[in-house]
Amino acid sequence: MNKAQSDLDFRILIRRSLFFLILVLLTLGNLFVLFRGLESPAAMDQAQIAREIARGNGASTKFIRPANYHLAQKKEEGAVALEDFKDTYHAPLNLWVNAAIFKMIGADDPDAYPMGENQVIYQLDRVVAAVSTIFFLLAIGVNYLLIARIFDTKIAGVCAIVMLFGQTFWLFALSGLPQMLMLLLFSCGIYFLYRAIETLHEEKPVLTPALLAGVFFTLLAMAHWVTVWIALGYILFAAIAFRPRGLVGAAVMVLLLLAGGFTIAHNIAVLGKPFGMAFLTLYNGLANGSEVAVMRNFDFEDTPLVMEGLIGKVLRAMLMQVNDIVPLLAGIIVAPLFFLSLLHPFKNANIAMLRWAILAMWAMGALGLAFFGISDKALDPNQIHLLFAPIMTAYGVALISIMWTRLSLVGQIPILGNAHLIVICCLCAMPLVLKLPRDVRIGMQHREKGGVPHWPPYYAPVLHRVDGGLRGLVRENEVVFSDQPWAVAWYADRISIWLPPTKDDFVKLENVAIGGGTPPVGILISPSSHGQQPVNETINLYGDFAALVLNGGVIKATKPSGFTIHDKASKITEVTSNYPYISPLLGLEMVFYGERQPERSKP
Repeated sequence: MNKAQSDLDFRILIRRSLFFLILVLLTLGNLFVLFRGLESPAAMDQAQIAREIARGNGASTKFIRPANYHLAQKKEEGAVALEDFKDTYHAPLNLWVNAAIFKMIGADDPDAYPMGENQVIYQLDRVVAAVSTIFFLLAIGVNYLLIARIFDTKIAGVCAIVMLFGQTFWLFALSGLPQMLMLLLFSCGIYFLYRAIETLHEEKPVLTPALLAGVFFTLLAMAHWVTVWIALGYILFAAIAFRPRGLVGAAVMVLLLLAGGFTIAHNIAVLGKPFGMAFLTLYNGLANGSEVAVMRNFDFEDTPLVMEGLIGKVLRAMLMQVNDIVPLLAGIIVAPLFFLSLLHPFKNANIAMLRWAILAMWAMGALGLAFFGISDKALDPNQIHLLFAPIMTAYGVALISIMWTRLSLVGQIPILGNAHLIVICCLCAMPLVLKLPRDVRIGMQHREKGGVPHWPPYYAPVLHRVDGGLRGLVRENEVVFSDQPWAVAWYADRISIWLPPTKDDFVKLENVAIGGGTPPVGILISPSSHGQQPVNETINLYGDFAALVLNGGVIKATKPSGFTIHDKASKITEVTSNYPYISPLLGLEMVFYGERQPERSKP
């Protein structure tokens, strides 16, 4: 080995060592210094279902949606017990992965992992985030190998750096949502898809790598139902591109149907509907984001899905996704250049062909989101554009690199050869790097408590603790109505019914709970209802219970006399009289209205 080669190898070793050092520091820092607990309702919901699976209860849920109960009641033609109530909303893969982890660490024990006196972050939140983060780090590795195979190690290194410093990636990695598991599965699918394309151009049988890609896209669909559309995009491409035409596509379709068949059979057995409660996500897209309102209605059939102007709604939703493409692609400014790369005549036939497969899957995914909806929230559970960010970034960087090398100035000044790559890395890393010092300073100041919680609206200690918390006010066989039932189910480990908008629905569910031997003992009101939108929207959303939702704020505003309004609302007098004892769990921001006087308040 000559000296030049030795120096090159040494520089590569230094760069890779520095990358892994930063990777370890960012991982440990995010999990133990910057972590603030879970903040996504869907993540908490999946976590509590996973815990029930770990306990041997199957995919049971303690988060009861009124619409879900109504369908279950219709299917059984009678009352359904709230205990061991089966979930038909979430895709199964992430639930079972987390359940396996919970079983391994003993989290299936209700008394395991109690919160200490000074702790504000639930330990199992960190476990869920750690599992998701591991998937993220594995996805970085898979994408490096994939992009190095497609292009070269230089572009692969840039993409790895962009992913590592991607603020959106870390946001989802720490959220507990299945996106990082999905990213890993999607990246593995793309890897074997590229191997199939290579094999095709080598005039060899493509069945094995093409089917392996189909297996990963099927697993992807089992992690999130919307990604079924991505799998359909792959099936469409495979049916056209691989010979004999249609064989691979048909085989993958069979895999998809077989994998989904178990869930469909479960949904039919529980609800009598093949798609379970997941079909109500259509209200997010086609009904302009009204899934929450529909889920809280006992008889959601009173709110029919309006199909008029369907084509116009779909086209508008597609256009909105294109308009917001940069934030949807993890904020990576070069990723959308993938679409420009479709116009570039790549000499490598494999690279040229792969981009059409990616386009087919992206277009089908975007079409699916047009039906099921995606919002501008940072942690939208339906965010699947994120999966395409690494591979699209690779094409964007490759296109810029081709254009950059054609500049005469670059040829005259060799030191500028990699300047564009440095600029790309700096621009993509800037949001995270600029925010990091402040977050680290705040995290270090609160390290004794484990971090800073996502308050408002979530504060795990007041839900989880027996002494002074909700678990001490609600026994195991009792039920609580709440505006954040997902948090009650996860942190308090109690059955919680989503607070409906009408007194009639409340009374129906109340009677159901009493008749099932799980009596309701109170109503929990949190900033999830009174701190998330303007007052007029709160009144519209919570209907008959708006006075109860706003009561804490009115008491706070009228101190020291403490004027109350929940007992002045004649519509719900029958309800509020059953829960007369007010227990401020966290000031007047989080209040529990109970049927019995808390023991600590008794003389």
